[in-house]
Amino acid sequence: MAPTPRIRTVALLGAAGSGKTTLTEALLHRAGVLTRIGRVEDGSTVTDHEPEEIARGQSLALGVAPFPWTTAHGAYDVTLLDAPGSADFAGALDAAVAAADLALVVVSAVDGVQAGTHAAWRAAVDAGLPRIVVVTKEDKARADFRHVLADLRTAFGDGLVPLELPLGEETAFTGVADVLTDEGLAYDGDGRHHVEPLGAAIADEEHRLHDEVTEEIVTHDDEQLERYLSGDVPSVDEQLTTLAHEVALLTAFPVLVVSGVTGVGVDRLADLLCDLGPDTSDRSVVIGSRTVSVKPDPTGPALVHCFRTLADPFVGQVTLFRVLSGTVRPGDRLVNTTTHTEERVPGLFRLRGKEHLPLDSVPAGQIGAVAKLTGTPSGSLLADRSGPGASATIPQHHREPVFGLSLEPVSQSDDDRLSAALTRLTAEDPTLSVSREGDRTVLRGLGDTHLAVALERLARVFGVHVSTSPVPVGYRETIRRQVEAEGKVKKQSGGHGQYAVVQLRVSPLPHGSGFEFVDAIVGGAIPRTYVQAVHKGVAEAMASGGPHGYPVVDLRVEVYDGKSHSVDSSEMAFRTAAASGIREALSTGGTTVLEPISRVFVTVPSAVQGDVMSDLSSRRGHISATTSLDDGTVRIEASVPEAELARYVLDLRSLTGGRGELSMEPDRFEVCPDHLVPA
Repeated sequence: MAPTPRIRTVALLGAAGSGKTTLTEALLHRAGVLTRIGRVEDGSTVTDHEPEEIARGQSLALGVAPFPWTTAHGAYDVTLLDAPGSADFAGALDAAVAAADLALVVVSAVDGVQAGTHAAWRAAVDAGLPRIVVVTKEDKARADFRHVLADLRTAFGDGLVPLELPLGEETAFTGVADVLTDEGLAYDGDGRHHVEPLGAAIADEEHRLHDEVTEEIVTHDDEQLERYLSGDVPSVDEQLTTLAHEVALLTAFPVLVVSGVTGVGVDRLADLLCDLGPDTSDRSVVIGSRTVSVKPDPTGPALVHCFRTLADPFVGQVTLFRVLSGTVRPGDRLVNTTTHTEERVPGLFRLRGKEHLPLDSVPAGQIGAVAKLTGTPSGSLLADRSGPGASATIPQHHREPVFGLSLEPVSQSDDDRLSAALTRLTAEDPTLSVSREGDRTVLRGLGDTHLAVALERLARVFGVHVSTSPVPVGYRETIRRQVEAEGKVKKQSGGHGQYAVVQLRVSPLPHGSGFEFVDAIVGGAIPRTYVQAVHKGVAEAMASGGPHGYPVVDLRVEVYDGKSHSVDSSEMAFRTAAASGIREALSTGGTTVLEPISRVFVTVPSAVQGDVMSDLSSRRGHISATTSLDDGTVRIEASVPEAELARYVLDLRSLTGGRGELSMEPDRFEVCPDHLVPA
């Protein structure tokens, strides 16, 4: 019986256009899974299969690509999680690092370290993931491995350990120099290599690097260091074992070089992903407020992390999950540890792009998929009801949406189905949010492309079509000064009439105070049964808007006198009279328009701090704090009118080269300057 393959789950992270999807194709092809390599330009790749991805020529969702691999040390089951590089789809990046054991940070030899590289590295750091760096596109014009390596060390420190040098660059890239073995590996047309002597042009450089890397590795193992100092150099396998330990401890980050198009270095990359990647037994997950080590025992009680859901037009909701403990089989009944909903597990499968590969079971450490777990959104834990994980939860830290659009259904049929479709869309992507603001439905996300793709999927997958417009600013208004006003309803034209008179004293309250209603009636001028109707009438008039059409806030309304009729008065009459009195008071006293102010938190490289602060000031923002962070960035806190922030996330990315991070939260209302009040 063949031994059970060891499991490696690898998140491919990096900037958009760095070559992650092409590299995935090359690995699948070299493993024998594909007979030919697909091209992003042709829309024929495994992981970029959605129409929206094909149309844009870039990854927009999390792609899954498992393949088998065998090294000199055994058989492995490798699952690649190809994450988008665009900031608009960072939710998929978060899902990838949450499910992976190892991050493969992909960097273009042409473009070098980009904003997306920094975001990928930071996400892996935040998740505590070991990292390997691979420099791709070494066959392209202007490829420069050594320049990229220097940039990587400047950006991420001296823990980067180059294990390879390119043999030739650009179109002359035909092989790699193996730094540990001191050998040259030349590649033929099918992506296989053979050993050949190093040329004189690179031999001296490679030998110097070999000595540096060997010394760096053995210094982390006392026994190897002692042998090395006595002239006994540890074997390559021994050094790889020590290096794998350093990778797991996050003290070393190997750097490799490949071409996904020509296949040079791809088999070496697969070998080292397996040989240097951490075992699943080292995986820890955050449960509650504690970091605990979950042992992936296939015989233990089931504990499953559902890290991403996808909307499939044929089978409905598909849930991607990683088994943290136990073994999951069709027919199992597991409980959602947050909602306590019991889910019956139907047929299991693996995803390879859009292909479903049936499974009989999913053991601990492996990635699987299942359809129709409708009560289990992204980020849920499923557990045996009787197991110790039944009370566990994983805290959710979704990125806050910073760009919004107002939606208007195109037809009544679209209106009828919009709410349910948006619920499914947000279950698939937690970085989307839906709110009801007045009579409008508002969809928010991480950027304009994020929402454009979401709305395309809304139409294609769910058959719901909408038109869009900018989200209206939530202005309010309040009265300028105290006034007294009378509201009257008098209708007596035969039969049962309507009669009510209310005397109101209306005055402004401090911003943020809300609404205060004071009953100052004495002597029964208005019967007690009608005072509550006056209260309702006032509230309704405030909600319907003042002279500028905006809801009225921060109002003190005192009803101090009035008149009633024993036959013709009614609750409706007093509600109508109160509303009339409020409208008269607002007209007489005049109103001030209030605009919403948001607290804005921006993290940017220190080099662009001045530009960002100037831009915030030009948006009528007030800087309240700046904090320098250890990674060379600055966190700026400011108060900015909401009217100035509709497209701010897009402008910030342009201003910072994509490296600005933004979060916002509603704070308060302030008086809007008269010249800026919308007509």
